[in-house]
Amino acid sequence: MDYTHRRILLTVLLFISSGAKWAEGARVFTLVNDCMTTIWPAITPGENFNGGGLALRRGQSVVFNAPVGWSGRIWGRTGCNFDQAGNGSCQTGACGTTLKCGAAGKPPATLAEFTLASMDFYDVSLVDGFNLPMTVTPVNGKGGNCSSAGCNSDLRNNCPSELAVKADGKTVACRSACDVFDTDQYCCRGVYGNPVTCQPTFYSKKFKQACPTAYSYAYDDPTSIFTCIEGDYIITFCAPGRKQTVCTYHDNRLICSGSSRSALLICKWFVLMLLCMVSLWSWV
Repeated sequence: MDYTHRRILLTVLLFISSGAKWAEGARVFTLVNDCMTTIWPAITPGENFNGGGLALRRGQSVVFNAPVGWSGRIWGRTGCNFDQAGNGSCQTGACGTTLKCGAAGKPPATLAEFTLASMDFYDVSLVDGFNLPMTVTPVNGKGGNCSSAGCNSDLRNNCPSELAVKADGKTVACRSACDVFDTDQYCCRGVYGNPVTCQPTFYSKKFKQACPTAYSYAYDDPTSIFTCIEGDYIITFCAPGRKQTVCTYHDNRLICSGSSRSALLICKWFVLMLLCMVSLWSWV
């Protein structure tokens, strides 16, 4: 069992042992940091997500529970420095000067967008630019498309110089053409404010080529928006181009993406053993 697999299981165990319960019909969100450094995920609205913001160290994961009817966005912040009161700043994705976000993040930022209903809608958007690779992997879905969405490529490596955001001599984010040039054509507004006249541009095509399952411009719907019925969602930051097993826990079952039956049995055995250990500890 690899390190990623074990740390997801340990996160699940901590969530269970804390006494938290999954509400019927709710969706389980697992956030995984596979970046080389600490990131600061942000969520709005964030009442079900630690108030809208947290620090996630390299290799760490965390589990949240969102009710049906929740509609919001998740993104990662980088280069942050917060004090004990949760006040500070970030190089990218900042939502003002607070750790817990009550407002949208400052572009450029890679966004995961969700609307939870009888059929969930979700996507990963680069319309406001890019700051981190991010993928959304549904598991346990009972219908719909339930395909992975997002961007495994790191667009910072090949960001056009006119779009690049730099800090300490490094490109830390890639702005959108709309943000840089502020024209109707790039922003899909005015006479370009409909899917007929708003067409892919040189810059959006570069984004789409690198990230074919992410929104590259405002009307990039056919290949960028996905649906799933009663699925849970694993949001992974970074890990470009690497296949991995990711797991979440729902309705007393451990669900892993890309797992064989034998691997699932090993996972279930592992969780049962950990739960038994917790039970024994409670008697001590």
